[in-house]
Amino acid sequence: MALNWLITGCSSGFGRALTLAALDRGDRVMATARRPSDLAFPGDQVRTFPLDVTDPDAPQRAVDATVDAFGRLDVVVNNAGFATVGAVEETTMDELRETMEVMFFGAVAVTKAAVPVLRAQGRGAIVQISSMGGQLSFAGVGAYSAAKFALEGLSEALAAELAPHGVRVMIVEPGAFRTELNGSRMIAAAPLDAYRDTAGVTRENLAADDGKQPGDPAKAARIIVDLVHGDEAPLRLPLGRDAVDALRAHRTRLADDLARWEHLSVATAH
Repeated sequence: MALNWLITGCSSGFGRALTLAALDRGDRVMATARRPSDLAFPGDQVRTFPLDVTDPDAPQRAVDATVDAFGRLDVVVNNAGFATVGAVEETTMDELRETMEVMFFGAVAVTKAAVPVLRAQGRGAIVQISSMGGQLSFAGVGAYSAAKFALEGLSEALAAELAPHGVRVMIVEPGAFRTELNGSRMIAAAPLDAYRDTAGVTRENLAADDGKQPGDPAKAARIIVDLVHGDEAPLRLPLGRDAVDALRAHRTRLADDLARWEHLSVATAH
């Protein structure tokens, strides 16, 4: 069965790749961006719509436009976002708030606008584009990870709430992919010399790796589209060997710490 998609942040990266993959599958897509003039897709199975996820009324307008255009809404993808780099001390409160507004509150606003439609239908899927940084963090990416951690926590609860209503939630956790995230779509905090050897190294590595990342967004998009069409999908989907390896190592460290300090952790009962 052909599905009807609403995808945010379609001007580049995963948003564009997912739009093309869904269209190639025979689906219909409402492709959105802050500037729809930036969107160009082939065929008559795609519509475009202006969507700034930080505009309180825009998510509902986008959901309504999708239903009006296609008759129903089957899949929502929250992809709009950007990268941020900088130590916590370097990152201004305005920069942190902007990061949270787009990648957490904006994604939640789109989700909340779509949920009543999907729940009433008794079927559908919500795909949250997170990151391996939604489960782990390191020097220089505190603001970005904060937004992704928050989105993952909310989405895990949402998955449990919507499962009885036939609506699935999938959290996608890419590693390094050749999107524009580390280039034109990166916000860098003003550097302090104190963090030259920690957050500064991350800043340099991200910039140097731009355009050289191992991950192919088109291949990732096809996997996501296939899973949405399938009968089963994981709650969390790491993408890329780097994401799998990093998340596995992170889980091992967590398990080691849990075992090492368990004697203290459990010594708290009355």
